[in-house]
Amino acid sequence: MFPLHTSVPVRNVPIVTWLIVGLNCLVFFIEVSLPQEELQRLIYLFGIVPARYTDPDWAARVGFPVGSYWPFLTSMFLHGGWMHLIGNMWTLAVFGRNMEDEMGPARFAVFYLLCGIAAGVVHTIINTHSTVPAIGASGAIAGVMGAYLVRFPYSRVVVMIPILFFPFFFDFLAVFYLGYWFLLQLLSGTFAIAHAYSDSGIAFWAHVGGFVAGMLWLPLFLTARPKRRRCQPDEDCYAQAWATLP
Repeated sequence: MFPLHTSVPVRNVPIVTWLIVGLNCLVFFIEVSLPQEELQRLIYLFGIVPARYTDPDWAARVGFPVGSYWPFLTSMFLHGGWMHLIGNMWTLAVFGRNMEDEMGPARFAVFYLLCGIAAGVVHTIINTHSTVPAIGASGAIAGVMGAYLVRFPYSRVVVMIPILFFPFFFDFLAVFYLGYWFLLQLLSGTFAIAHAYSDSGIAFWAHVGGFVAGMLWLPLFLTARPKRRRCQPDEDCYAQAWATLP
């Protein structure tokens, strides 16, 4: 299921959301310009390799810098291919605009980065001995999705589902769409652990960690907004029916 847009109107230009999208695209263009050997070195140095932090002897033996935790930040700006980049940035644009509206640009930027760091920490804890680098913005974006679920559970999300090469469009409540997405990540991550297949190519537990972090941290980042007054009996308030939930 590919999200297309939500029913919550955007009131302000999502400056930080577009800045994050632009920065990710810029870094990806740098990636594709590098020779394969240099690209691999870049991903290993700036992606999250859990064994780098849980097995210092191995890390020193293969040449990782000692005591560097920058990958928990830099990894969320690296991507492994065009579809990886496009899927992540599109999803960020769909849900990030509304959450930046709710938090304000500065708070949203901090929230996004913290969710990405939390996702990387959870991935490292679950995949302790993995030597495969984890890259991508999906953990941070999962945090944005978790916050959206808490803030706008009853908004509508229009999604596209390809069936036999034909696109079909559906309209779901956010609580169902995002709840299904989170459950899928949780079950897939559990299945990977049960079958000792942590290096599946998808960081399911980073998604879970980012999503939960976003849900829990949302109240700390919301900006104070005046409450809408109740309509009086002699007022026509049907025009407010489309407005976002308080």
